[in-house]
Amino acid sequence: MESRASPGPFNLRHHDAVIGCLREGGFSISQAVAAFSTLDSYVYGFALQKQTLPFESPEELAEVGESMLADFPVHEYPHLAETIVELTRSGFRFADVFEVGLDLILDGLERLLDAT
Repeated sequence: MESRASPGPFNLRHHDAVIGCLREGGFSISQAVAAFSTLDSYVYGFALQKQTLPFESPEELAEVGESMLADFPVHEYPHLAETIVELTRSGFRFADVFEVGLDLILDGLERLLDAT
């Protein structure tokens, strides 16, 4: 939908509404474009990444993690190995990090708005 040369009316209404909300919130047009682009990229990127993960549940992650570690060069990539171990033990849910990242973006946008 985003890559079409002629976006449809739903897409246009969505973009217009989001930019309108940002403008009404006090962002300049250039800030609104930057904010929209950042939020849009984050949401789409997160969705694409989530869709390509080889697991959906913490249990499936544990299986994938154990399988990865079996042949993983731990000494070459110690930080990645540590991450795999922690995520498989903690019951990690990929969707939970979405909110953390979104909060970081929103905090940054708030600082941008406050600076003007």
